[in-house]
Amino acid sequence: MRTVDPVKHAEKKRHITDTAVGLFAQKGFERTTVADICKAADISTGSLFHYFPTKRAIFREIFVQDAEDNAAMFAKARELSPWDGVLMVVDHLCVPALDRSVAGLVLEVVVQASRDPELWELVGHNEKMVRDELAALLQQAHDAGQITLPVSALTAASWAQGLVDGLFGRLIDPDFDATDQVSTLRLILSRFVGAQAP
Repeated sequence: MRTVDPVKHAEKKRHITDTAVGLFAQKGFERTTVADICKAADISTGSLFHYFPTKRAIFREIFVQDAEDNAAMFAKARELSPWDGVLMVVDHLCVPALDRSVAGLVLEVVVQASRDPELWELVGHNEKMVRDELAALLQQAHDAGQITLPVSALTAASWAQGLVDGLFGRLIDPDFDATDQVSTLRLILSRFVGAQAP
């Protein structure tokens, strides 16, 4: 009986989802076929179904992996001073917005989550995890005297998430350059919590 290398298995799943993300962003979920994904990922249909039973399972896996990435990000952030950790998290969350094609994926997530309770739960879980972890870092930064929270840490974390979401929302504007606006986002957040501007 052939044994499965868990590392290679995870790498292959990541390759498939990374490939699918680009297609979902460009063509939408409904118009992207399994054949499209197989061709772009350079794998056979049989091989793909070894990893994912359906196209929707691939879409859901994107957010499973996103949660894993965010957990790893917060582990690194906790190794820094609290405020530096907050800024690192914000920068990490902004990275996808630097790719304008992500705008299509954002819209697709909204549509698909409204139709798929399991996906809705996954997305909501990820959002809550980010908010709670960010709130903990903000509270630690406040307790260390690095910032002054004008509201609860949880409220501040929610607004930080809202600022990041604002970047994604502006991607439909062809004149909006998210790359140039990340520093503005950091400045707004810093002023909000009374931190030294980065």
